[in-house]
Amino acid sequence: MNVLTEKLKEVLFSVLPITIIVLILSFTITPIETPMIIRFILGALLIILGLSIFLIGVDIGITPLSSLTGASLAKTNKVWILIAAGLILGFFISIAEPGLIVLANQVDSVTSGGISSINILVVVSIGMAIMLSLGFLRIVSNVPLYKMLTVLYGLTFILAWFTSSEFLAISFDASGATTGILAVPFILALAVGVSKLKKDSKASEKDSFGLVAITSVGAIMSVMIMSILAKINDFSSTLEFNMSTSASIIEPFIQILPDILRESFVSLLPLVIILLVLQKVAFQLSKAAFRKILKGFVYTFVGLLLFLVGVNAGFMDVGSIVGYSLASLDNKLYVIIIGFVVGVVTILAEPAVYVLTHQIEDVTSGYVKRKAVLVALSIGVGFAVALSMIRIIVPEVQLRHYLLPGYIISIAMTYFVPKLFVGIAFDAGGVATGPMTATFILAFTQGAAEAIEGANVLIDGFGMISMVALTPIITLQILGLIFNAKSKKGGLLTDEE
Repeated sequence: MNVLTEKLKEVLFSVLPITIIVLILSFTITPIETPMIIRFILGALLIILGLSIFLIGVDIGITPLSSLTGASLAKTNKVWILIAAGLILGFFISIAEPGLIVLANQVDSVTSGGISSINILVVVSIGMAIMLSLGFLRIVSNVPLYKMLTVLYGLTFILAWFTSSEFLAISFDASGATTGILAVPFILALAVGVSKLKKDSKASEKDSFGLVAITSVGAIMSVMIMSILAKINDFSSTLEFNMSTSASIIEPFIQILPDILRESFVSLLPLVIILLVLQKVAFQLSKAAFRKILKGFVYTFVGLLLFLVGVNAGFMDVGSIVGYSLASLDNKLYVIIIGFVVGVVTILAEPAVYVLTHQIEDVTSGYVKRKAVLVALSIGVGFAVALSMIRIIVPEVQLRHYLLPGYIISIAMTYFVPKLFVGIAFDAGGVATGPMTATFILAFTQGAAEAIEGANVLIDGFGMISMVALTPIITLQILGLIFNAKSKKGGLLTDEE
């Protein structure tokens, strides 16, 4: 109960700001019907409770499983086992990610079934599996992260020239959707498990970050390759934007429960199977330790269920309505400013952000404070949403105009930023695009696109997740430069660290 109370306090202070912002807007410039506001508040309560329980489950279930798996893989000292494990773990972690399931269904709808959801799931999961194996090899082979990212993004930019605008947005969105509420904690702990067995403690510290970044590139490249090979460029705008609201308060929660229940179960099942298999062949934990991890999975399932129900039944509709109402005002500056504020506060409620920021503080022995990382992340995501609002308002501004220079700057900075911060920054880009951010902010963006003449809900809707994934990479690397300058004065950090 003490742990739950502690988590509840932590999550409450994170979810409260966006709740207050929406309530203030509902009573001022964007009036919202009473049933919808009540649903929003109920959704917020479910998110707070669900996220708290989920984080407890991650602490005692998913994180220990990941660390044990990483340590067991490294102890084998066999490259082929690392490669095989990376392929298997990467595929099942990705295909079970709720955020990717949502995106795959959206792609299915946009292309009128031309690209089915199962195709997206399989293609992206294959790309992530291959990159997870390469990430393992990078750690054991001591290949610098910045060099590997330079090569991977260089290949990505080449593929981008042959990829249609619609698929460009989908591919980068797939990158963010893949690194969500389940994949990030698993991959982060997996990286720590493998890298801890290296003799060089400084190299181990640096290598414990960056695996999320590498796997996310696999999602981008796989979708691009699929689009080039399939040669599908014509998208049918068949997805209807629905601004209608239900007068019922409880009914939407009940209606969505079976689907969320199934998705939550499917999301965790592969990880449970991995736990059972590895317990037999590698872990051989005591009954008490094994039961504790299973207990963690139960908490994770319950928390994930409550969290996703709250987000989908309470937050998404309100996000659409607020975005639509703000964009309908004569002064478009409102939607840009509110977009920035919403981006700043929404990232604070992202589950995987807690996992990453705490791990950063632990790995750096408290040198890099989680509050500093949170501030940098919030500012980055705030600018991402604001820039996306500008892209909707100004038709001449395209997604390429943001992504191409943005990633060129990001890669260039890796040669000057302390190498520990390179991994942290690129991992943070994936962490920022979890279910909370993707659902509320994406709904907000689609509402704005529907209201603004000349904007396309489908085309302008995709690409939002990719923007949210990009800006934290730049802002956290800037944070690294600041820390580097301060630490050099005290003799605490060198450029190579």
